[in-house]
Amino acid sequence: MKTAIITGASSGLGQEFVRQLADVFPEIEAYWLIARRADRLEEVAESLPDKQVECLPLDLCDLMSFSTLQEKLTAERPEVALLINNAGCGYLGNLGEMPTATQTRMVDLNLRALTAVTNMAIPFMTRGSRILNVSSIASFCPNPRMTVYSASKAYVSAFTVGLAEELKPKGITVTAVCPGPMKTEFLDAGGITGNSKTFATLPYCDQVRVAGGALQAAKAGRTIYTPRLFYKFYRTLAKVTPVKLMVKLAKT
Repeated sequence: MKTAIITGASSGLGQEFVRQLADVFPEIEAYWLIARRADRLEEVAESLPDKQVECLPLDLCDLMSFSTLQEKLTAERPEVALLINNAGCGYLGNLGEMPTATQTRMVDLNLRALTAVTNMAIPFMTRGSRILNVSSIASFCPNPRMTVYSASKAYVSAFTVGLAEELKPKGITVTAVCPGPMKTEFLDAGGITGNSKTFATLPYCDQVRVAGGALQAAKAGRTIYTPRLFYKFYRTLAKVTPVKLMVKLAKT
């Protein structure tokens, strides 16, 4: 049975991926939904009466969650047709002025968890399977006041490009979506709402369009997908502008 694994599936962009998944990948019959909040996962599952849905209430910052997922994969041996690494977090603030646990949580979730889940899923993928990683426009240039977050997303984008080449002989594609800010819980949870002039002036991305565009990009086998012309231009600008100048422009 073709299976999709979606992390961070209980809200925001993750929930939108789940909602639109059948439109782009109707052949996928089973969904494994991963997030911390079991009640929210159950709500999402109830919206999918025609699919076989498994709710896995795991905190991917807890190393024991990897053991739980690995055991389930080994026991059930699903055909993982699509992995969406959507779980992530980002916090606004200067390094040295925020709790260490807050800074390392971004490393644990955005890097360690994404890497671990991907490594566990690949052995259960076959030719034609796809991986979709949620990166960010923050991956294009270091963002002061979100230094750890932007560095973590630079990892996600670089990881995607390298892995795409690595998995090409197996016929497995890897795509990174790099959206700008969206009106989701992410901004409030990260202490960003009302505390950043940059975020207040940037054009926002619509999560419905981001999810739909990212799924289509994954289906087409694209490696990097950047929504909105403004952010496509920003990506190009970051490539040609000296980083010491660009970082001044990118301060959050």
